[in-house]
Amino acid sequence: MTEPLGPKERHEHLLRVVTSERFLKKEGLGNEVPFFICPFPPDQALTMEEDRKRLVRQIEQAGVSVLALDLYDLALDLLRGRDLLERLLEIETETDKGELKELMQSVLDPETHLIPKIAEAIGTTSHDVIFLSGVGEVFPYIRSHTVLNNLQSTAKDRPTLLFFPGDYTHSFATGASLDLFGRLQDDKYYRAFNILNYEV
Repeated sequence: MTEPLGPKERHEHLLRVVTSERFLKKEGLGNEVPFFICPFPPDQALTMEEDRKRLVRQIEQAGVSVLALDLYDLALDLLRGRDLLERLLEIETETDKGELKELMQSVLDPETHLIPKIAEAIGTTSHDVIFLSGVGEVFPYIRSHTVLNNLQSTAKDRPTLLFFPGDYTHSFATGASLDLFGRLQDDKYYRAFNILNYEV
């Protein structure tokens, strides 16, 4: 698809694709991990949030179960579980932003903390597809390409769809790039498919 989809067309496309047998059976992926990116304009974040919730309801009404995971909620759960949230809120105003970023990245490290939390949800919740959201809310502490790289061994049995506020671009010169908010062009990730280009 060359023209960007409007919210209504995007919603209809996602509903059609995610409920399709081809998508659920991971067909047409050439043995790649079943990871998909749904890029959307950052200024549509609130609309996308509502669309995503409606999409989950409609997909489940079609008999397809969705494991919806929000990276921001998972991050808060991890901080609360380690009794760190209140402490971080207390020190946030007087702590150097660089130090705070390092601390948060350590506490929320995808490999050691976040992915095991996601793996727990995957293992305990029956699902046909995984939705990941909250990418913009956890930046810069958690980077989407790091999550996807670490998820490859954990979430390979079912399709995973990451809702991404920005662009997912491919070019022969630079490869594939996740450009968060359409501005930060430093997250290289090659193994996902743009779901807006996936046909059923």
